[in-house]
Amino acid sequence: MGVLSASPSNMDHCIEECLKCARACEECLTACLQEPDVQSRIRCIQHLNDCAEICFLSASYMARNSANVQALCALCASICEACATECGQFKDDHCQECARICRSCAEACRQMAS
Repeated sequence: MGVLSASPSNMDHCIEECLKCARACEECLTACLQEPDVQSRIRCIQHLNDCAEICFLSASYMARNSANVQALCALCASICEACATECGQFKDDHCQECARICRSCAEACRQMAS
């Protein structure tokens, strides 16, 4: 159930997954910027930024029960999968964990989009 009961309870899991994913992407982005091979991570960093933003936006749309939730969640799932693929190419723990979280979020968003 939503904090103020504004969002339908079936959205709660997806909202939580989106917020967790956005946070993971922000943290991973910061960690990637500290890596010695930061130049080889530019594409990953761009994906992380896109993913964090679409996840925050999707959570907001769900919280207000927007009529556009299905379309936005479908896009969010696609962006999360792309981010997971990109992050998964790097073997450090923060990228591997972020990729796992992105995949989980993508699955939750796919369920909301259907």
